[in-house]
Order: sequence, then C-alpha cells, then structure tokens
Amino acid sequence: MRTVELLLDEAAELAVREAWRRLADAGLPSQARHHSPTNRPHLTLAACPELTGPIRWELAEVAAALPLPVRCTGVVRFERPTPVLAWALDPDSALVGLHRRVWEAVASDSPPGTLNPFHAPDRWSPHITLGRTRRVGAFTDRRIAELLPSPPLPFHLTTLRSYDTGTGALEVLEPRP
Repeated sequence: MRTVELLLDEAAELAVREAWRRLADAGLPSQARHHSPTNRPHLTLAACPELTGPIRWELAEVAAALPLPVRCTGVVRFERPTPVLAWALDPDSALVGLHRRVWEAVASDSPPGTLNPFHAPDRWSPHITLGRTRRVGAFTDRRIAELLPSPPLPFHLTTLRSYDTGTGALEVLEPRP
C-alpha cells in the first residue's frame, strides 16, 4: 500500500514533535515512541495499492499547488477503528479541494474496494496525529489539555510524499518540470 501525505513546514513540525515528547514524558501514547526513521508529522490524504502512471501524473499537479496554508482548530480524539489523539485542521476550501484532487487521482486508477473509506471526501477528517494506541479510552486523561503545547499558528503544508508500507521506502512526489 502507498500513502499520499503532506509534510509540515519546519516550525509546525517542531511544535508537533514537542507535543509528541510531552505526551511520551507523561506516559501517554505518543508518536514519539514510533522510532522508524520515516516517522514525521504529516497529514494523510489517501492510500492506494500502487502509484500508477496516471495517478502520478495527477499528483504532480497537486504538488505544484504547494505550499498550502492551513490552520489548527484544536485537539480531536478518534476512538474507532484505533484510538487517536490529534490536532484537527480547518477543512477550508483550499484544503478540501486539494484532498479531493488526491482522492480522485488515486480512485481513478485503483481497483474497486482497495481504498480506505476513511479517506473518502465525505468522511475524511484532516488531522495531525499526536498519539495512537490500541487501548480504548487511552486519551481520556484530563492532563492532556495541560500537557499539550498550543497548536501551531497558521502554518504551511509544504511537501507531497508517499510511503510504501511494504518496503518502508519514502518518495517525495514532485511537480512536473
């Protein structure tokens, strides 16, 4: 499976890593405990079985639209299918439009039933993951609000990348020259 993700500008990445550290220091689930060298704060847009030529062509158009300004709206928790603590992003028209272009690109050349329904435009909730766990209710700790730094001020999504879950390889998806 190949993800399609957006990376954050440097200041926002540092703010997210600080939130990860604070959660880990408090003994709470945190992405800081995910020690893969590919682990970076990001926004997942979609995932598909492979990045075919037609998908890559469309994603190059998306990459040309970067950087994209975004704004955090606060902390959000998801309990299903996996408990997640995150900073929610404002789904403004620019972000929603960019996501729709990515979704349409991966849907256009992927076998039916292979896309994650949580990434579909009507179900997608833009967020930056701070912690993830299998333990239900792990993010009900009242200390969380006190532990987390303020979300980053408006920041930019700067780079489109793909992660291959089978090989662990990363690829930056560049605009067409």
